[in-house]
Amino acid sequence: MEIIYKRLSDIELEAFIDMRITQLTEEYVSSGKTVPDGVDLKSALFDHYHRHMADGTFVSWIAKDGDRIVGTSGMSFVEKPPYFSCPSGKLGLLSSMYTDPGYRRMGIARHLLDHVIGEAREYGCGSVHITASDEGVKLYTAYGFKHNGNFMMYDL
Repeated sequence: MEIIYKRLSDIELEAFIDMRITQLTEEYVSSGKTVPDGVDLKSALFDHYHRHMADGTFVSWIAKDGDRIVGTSGMSFVEKPPYFSCPSGKLGLLSSMYTDPGYRRMGIARHLLDHVIGEAREYGCGSVHITASDEGVKLYTAYGFKHNGNFMMYDL
């Protein structure tokens, strides 16, 4: 087994989206929720990633074993008004961190995280944010992420 790391391209986008849906389904079910019927997430994700890869506001690195994607990552770039701890106002929103269950505990997620954090630095981000799964908290804490006790969300 030889793991290759590369930037996501349109060629792998469909397989990347399939893995993202697998990840979202696992997280949804593990939180006790039932996946709703009739949601066309695949089309919505394709539209989102295709547009934002084209305009440079989304980047992903993937891990491949041969032709098979075994790990994914994603970084969306957004801007908000500058503030003291982020004078550029540029933020990275980390998402899509997923490793195939058969490839976990091999350092793949850490390598992918290194790549997308590097992309955020190059973009000029002053901060990277993530809403971590229970399983991901250990990785992100070990990497240096800190909890933000004031983070809140309002569903529309």
